[in-house]
Amino acid sequence: MTRDRAALVEAARVSIARGSKSFAAASTLFAPVVRERAWLLYAWCRACDDLVDGQDHGHDRTIVSDARARVARVRALSEAALAGCDTGEPAFDALGVVARETGLPPRFVHDVIDGFQLDAEDWRPRSEDDLYRYCYHVAGAVGCLMAVVMGVPPDDEATLDRACDLGLAFQLANIARDIAEDAGVGRCYLPGEWLAGQGIAADALMAPAHRDALVVLARRLADRAQRHEDSARIGTKALSFRSAWAVLAAAGIYGDIARAVAGRGAAAWDGRVTTSKAAKLGWIARAAAQAARRQALPDAPRDPVLWTRPRR
Repeated sequence: MTRDRAALVEAARVSIARGSKSFAAASTLFAPVVRERAWLLYAWCRACDDLVDGQDHGHDRTIVSDARARVARVRALSEAALAGCDTGEPAFDALGVVARETGLPPRFVHDVIDGFQLDAEDWRPRSEDDLYRYCYHVAGAVGCLMAVVMGVPPDDEATLDRACDLGLAFQLANIARDIAEDAGVGRCYLPGEWLAGQGIAADALMAPAHRDALVVLARRLADRAQRHEDSARIGTKALSFRSAWAVLAAAGIYGDIARAVAGRGAAAWDGRVTTSKAAKLGWIARAAAQAARRQALPDAPRDPVLWTRPRR
């Protein structure tokens, strides 16, 4: 590897600071080596998302005309990085570093890229199962990657399921928050069956006449997110204190987004829902106490009703 690791870490730190204040705040709670690796993994995820969606650190999304070619480039650069090659792209070299240092299973990297492929093909979920499958590819698999970064063995399927749950919760919150933004670039992640059940036409999603029905669906997403967040919390028993602290803080900070969307009702999309600095600090404090008590959580099996990621 010819690229300096410290430079890659610094570039990744800047990326997470620009791309997600919530994740940046939670990442400071990790032990130093885990924090750096989490930043490196985030940098790769952020760069892939930006490249495929024609955006800058998650902002100013544009409609791209060559989405499939962009995904192909992401796949080629990622494969090169996993093979130990210097790609010349800091974010992809970052993936190579963290993969070598932690033994990241390539299958999860491939699953994330497959999520970008779905978007490139203008795929739309028809059923709730379709929705979860999409959420797995774009976020649940990232949760599995993060678990390995935090020291979870790649064959600990039970803990990886809980890590996947947190990714699902995050993505369901994202979908609820970004319904209007996604509609602006011609995308809709609400299942077609849900829309039909509420009498909403997919090509008139944000019509004022549909706003109350849309609130019903946003609250449904928030409810599903809460179930997966609750499941993910139990998985923190397998983590070190500092990793559990960071995960629980992120769960609370991001969970507030889904809860805020649900609470705002018809006004949920009048402005982007965010979490204040004070609220982030509050969750960091509460998460420390939760992490200290995590071993007292019941050893309940994962709820079989919850959607479960595919096995390979």
